[in-house]
Amino acid sequence: MFNPGFFEEDQMMGGIFPSTMLRRAGMGAPRRFDEYYRCYPVVMLPGPERENVNHGGKVIMPPSALDKLTRLHITYPMLFELINGAKDKMTHAGVLEFIAEEGKIYLPFWIMQTLSLDPGDLLQIKSTDLPPGQFIKLQAQSTSFLDISDPKAVLENAFRNFSCLTKGDIFTFAYNDQVYEMAVLETKPATDKNAIGVLETDLEVDFAAPVGYEEPQRISGTSTPRSGMGGLPSGGVLNHQGSMSQAINYASIAPQSKEAAAGAKAVSSNFLLGGQKLNARKGSKAPTPKASTPVAGTSTNAPPTSVRRTNGPQPLRLPPGKLFFGYEIKPVRKTGERREVDESKPTFQGQGNTLRGGTKRKGGDEDNEKGKGKAKEDDRSGAGEGVTKGAGRTLRDAPR
Repeated sequence: MFNPGFFEEDQMMGGIFPSTMLRRAGMGAPRRFDEYYRCYPVVMLPGPERENVNHGGKVIMPPSALDKLTRLHITYPMLFELINGAKDKMTHAGVLEFIAEEGKIYLPFWIMQTLSLDPGDLLQIKSTDLPPGQFIKLQAQSTSFLDISDPKAVLENAFRNFSCLTKGDIFTFAYNDQVYEMAVLETKPATDKNAIGVLETDLEVDFAAPVGYEEPQRISGTSTPRSGMGGLPSGGVLNHQGSMSQAINYASIAPQSKEAAAGAKAVSSNFLLGGQKLNARKGSKAPTPKASTPVAGTSTNAPPTSVRRTNGPQPLRLPPGKLFFGYEIKPVRKTGERREVDESKPTFQGQGNTLRGGTKRKGGDEDNEKGKGKAKEDDRSGAGEGVTKGAGRTLRDAPR
């Protein structure tokens, strides 16, 4: 009557209680959450529209699911496998709230597309565990993603609505009133579930070329270096003027162009019209300007004439949508920097002239003084010969 193996460790409690009773009491192997729900898109959830839920990776479950998860000791973060047995498709998602009606679960629209679900289809939900992600490779489904100036910040904000990501999924996120689609090409660490958690982890993100993106083809033109074929040196020949320069006739409007300066100077000249004299001669056929009577509210002054520059770059008149960057670059001289002098240009050529015509000789001043004295004596002698001599009288000789 004695059973020696009755009190063995593996059969101690099994001989008293059935295994089903032990599992119900939570003393057996841990059970997984495994339920079936009718799935519906988030837009059919009663209440105001919640765009962040529709463009995220979390579902909304009924309150009974929270009660069962608590009894099963499912800890945060709660991650689930979403299985469509009819189409043999699976993905992963987190849970956001437990406010759905009993027997229903609300999914983001992109999850319903991934699992090929229609509203009201039966969906199996299982609890699972996923490793924290280390690397993920994404591919935008349109080239409009390239218009985002800071994709890193945009994706960091979008991942706040996700708990996990699965390889092969095409999730959506909204930014600047536009919806973008992103495919998951690769996840690390690699597991049999091909999924990773994105909560509280440092995730390295890599991007593949967007769908429909084509590399810009470089067409060799007159302004780009040509190939080194045909005996040309490596790098080709760079023409001085490209197609844009030829189209706008850059040679005639360049700052160093003489034609541009001469044309601007001729147009801005003030002596192009015939002048009028203030005192016209009698018989002149030129009409005399008539005096104008001032009128209230009007000005008698002539309109100011526009002065055009005769040097420097002339104005460019380009069609809309075109830019030209062909002017020469002249760096600004720094303070204290000496100006470089071009020694090839001749400076101060020619013979100099002085104010005095002859060279200064020794004793020249004495000869000049003697000449001046002789000239004065001659003037006195000439003046004395032409005057009649007579008796002179003084004031003393006058009678009193």
